[in-house]
Amino acid sequence: QPDKSARRDANDPAVNVIRSKISALYQDEPDAIEEVLDAAEAGSHRSKHQNFMYQLSISGKPLAQIQTEWHNYYSALPDNEKHQVWQEFYAAHNPKQPAPAKTQSQPTVTPPATDIKEPTKKPSKLPKKMPDSRTVADVKGQLLNKVSAGGKISKKQHLKSLIFGLSMGSFVILIFLFSFFNERFITPFITPSRSVSSTPIIIDPNTTEASAEPKIIIPKINVEVPVVYDTPSIQEDDIQASLEDGVVHYPITPRPGEKGNSVIVGHSSNNIFNQGAYKFAFVLLRQLDEGDTFYVNYEGTRYAYRIYEKKVVGPRDVSVLGPNDKTATMTLITCDPPGTAINRLIIVAEQITPDPNTNQQSQAPLEPTAQGDLVVPGNAPSLWQRITNWLSSD
Repeated sequence: QPDKSARRDANDPAVNVIRSKISALYQDEPDAIEEVLDAAEAGSHRSKHQNFMYQLSISGKPLAQIQTEWHNYYSALPDNEKHQVWQEFYAAHNPKQPAPAKTQSQPTVTPPATDIKEPTKKPSKLPKKMPDSRTVADVKGQLLNKVSAGGKISKKQHLKSLIFGLSMGSFVILIFLFSFFNERFITPFITPSRSVSSTPIIIDPNTTEASAEPKIIIPKINVEVPVVYDTPSIQEDDIQASLEDGVVHYPITPRPGEKGNSVIVGHSSNNIFNQGAYKFAFVLLRQLDEGDTFYVNYEGTRYAYRIYEKKVVGPRDVSVLGPNDKTATMTLITCDPPGTAINRLIIVAEQITPDPNTNQQSQAPLEPTAQGDLVVPGNAPSLWQRITNWLSSD
């Protein structure tokens, strides 16, 4: 029965009229320039026909040749694909209006011929004797203007660009500052107990015996770190190298168990990119007060010290390295404020056990302050100082 129905429709005058009207309706292809613009705007959602036009537009061929190839391409399409091209054209240029329904090659509708209407928007054919003088570059320029609202950027777009630029610039500056000066930024968040000792420190006051490992123990701020006694000289490079392994006994001062003023220096803060595991050993030293005690283990003996002086001096006040009016003392030195080398925090304590009168005479120089142009040791050079020093040396 379907074959008989098809033959009957083929001989039906009304159906033939509809076919002829539809064929005439889609005889001419959409404008090639408009198709180029539509294909560019479609992006990754291009149809087969739009992709054909897009490839033509970027081929470098002149506009006249593009129009000719588009015409040949469209003319070779079957009727149903020509209808698809027109549907895409209507969808791109009349997005608020539905495109004409897809017509099959064998239409089954039978409205009277007078009901067929021409498309509401049918572009005129390009004049054959007056070829379009625009180039592909002109078409691309037209597309850019269309996308950017006539080449103008709205105030909202300007504001978004400004905010994005400021955000990225601030982020880069923060990274830069942290890389070069993090010893200042992270100091408030550092506590020695997290990086040096994980358990409370308990000292037996009834004995002075200790392990052979040299170390300083400050119970109030939970510090227990090694003390380096074999620094080869008082040169800043030697001191900084030794500070990577703990706090450092200043070489030209007496050692524990000797009479005089023994000096130990340590970092309050240091750049996290520098070497060493004791960058913040003395960061809480400022919390010590007069009357507090700390201990120094040296050669199997524990020496106890009670603080009697706390002060801040300049980096060239080397008098803190010399002797004082006490028989045996220990001076702790670190930079102040933490993370800088502006000043030095000085903690001076008197030996209380064992009896300081039993101490031996020191083999260190009696006047370490007379050892030339001394500077009280401080923090290691920052990353910025290392770079500037390297540049100035070239």
